[in-house]
Amino acid sequence: MASDECTGKSSWPELVGVEGTVAAETIKRENPQITTVNIVLEGLFVTTDYVTTRVRVWVDQNDIVTRVPIIG
Repeated sequence: MASDECTGKSSWPELVGVEGTVAAETIKRENPQITTVNIVLEGLFVTTDYVTTRVRVWVDQNDIVTRVPIIG
């Protein structure tokens, strides 16, 4: 049975302002429990489900992170 608890690092405020692909690689490296990192363009709709192994990286038109990436 899978756990609903987050393990390891769960937020990356230091990545705001960084290029999206760099942020995604940093997240994967710093928390190996994360199996999915989605780079999402600001303004797009996403599901509201909470997944403990996923992080969404919100970026602007220039691929710069605009929100603190968090598990969910």
